[in-house]
Amino acid sequence: MSRSGRNLIPARLTARDVTEVGSAGLRGRPMRVVLSALGIAIGIATMIAVVGISSSSKAKLMQDLDKLGTNMLVITPGQNMLSGDSAKLPEKAPQMVGQIDGVEHVGAVGTVDANIYRSEHTPATQTNGLSVQAASESLLKTLRGSMGSGRWLNAANSTYPAVVLGDHAASRLGVTKLGQQVYIDGKYFTVVGILGPLPLAEEIRTSALIGWDAAKKLLGFDGHPTSIYERSADDKVEDVRDRLQRTANPQAPHEVQVSNPSDALAAKAASEGAFTKLLLGLGGVSLLVGGVGVANTMIISVLERRHEIGLRRSLGATQGQIRLQFVTESLMLSGLGGIAGVLLGSLATWVYASTGGMPWVVPPMAMAGGFVATLAIGTVAGLYPAVRAARLSPTLALHAG
Repeated sequence: MSRSGRNLIPARLTARDVTEVGSAGLRGRPMRVVLSALGIAIGIATMIAVVGISSSSKAKLMQDLDKLGTNMLVITPGQNMLSGDSAKLPEKAPQMVGQIDGVEHVGAVGTVDANIYRSEHTPATQTNGLSVQAASESLLKTLRGSMGSGRWLNAANSTYPAVVLGDHAASRLGVTKLGQQVYIDGKYFTVVGILGPLPLAEEIRTSALIGWDAAKKLLGFDGHPTSIYERSADDKVEDVRDRLQRTANPQAPHEVQVSNPSDALAAKAASEGAFTKLLLGLGGVSLLVGGVGVANTMIISVLERRHEIGLRRSLGATQGQIRLQFVTESLMLSGLGGIAGVLLGSLATWVYASTGGMPWVVPPMAMAGGFVATLAIGTVAGLYPAVRAARLSPTLALHAG
């Protein structure tokens, strides 16, 4: 080894050495570490929660679709091509649809020209947006619906002044128990049941449902269905769809409309992404703000530790080792914030999913991506302070300290 020192080889830092040196500054200033990591944690928690809540909502919608099925089609009247008025489905349309090969269940409702009120003393203008409909006995089974309380229309009560309310209709009318009466077209009807939610038939939830025969006898219903719901075998859905218009109204198939209500739920699941992107952008802004906080903390740390830097340089630490020390410190600071953010975001998702009756879904890629993003932010935030620390003159740094 020459006396000039040209052949001196600086000591190498092991991974353990780098970790200990990099964490020294964090251990000495715990409150500053917590506050700096909090900015990163909030940004990551926001992003994880947004992705998790969106994924949980989609999973719930998919569960609903699996439960309710995608094999239900709805037949409604279109417009009369000559007059432009609303067309009518034939009275026998439900029975004709039921004859199609592959159709398993058929239910129907028909709009009744009447309003429903809590009592005869309710002002006529307070309709609450509710409708009165005649309903077939097979409707509930076709919709795969359930009763919130009471019983559905059957052969015994379909000919009498009995009514089943959708859950929204019952709420708006203030009906809370069975046996209460409501006022329809000058007559009192007894509430025999209240429906549970019907995701594939939202219009039923705001309806008062009367037996088909009772609607004809007591309310002047003309017998024409306004919506026919049919369930077919899963492998027959498209074949049935092709035949519905001609079968429901052979005389004017062009006046018949066919829709699949499960498409609305699927579209809703797809639309979740649009709002998610906006919130992810806000989370990204929070993350950048957290990164700025880390950079500021590291710069202050360099200024406060000039004496330490000068001492290490005078003892043989290279500029590269000083840079590595402060970049490592920045990475550890951001990593702590990232871990905290992933945990907080996952917890927020769990709380939201639990209160909403949803499955808890946090994509692993979202958690991994969020943590990697914090490391990237930490690296960028620590570069300038690390370079600045490495360039400090040992003599000046010791003098400043």
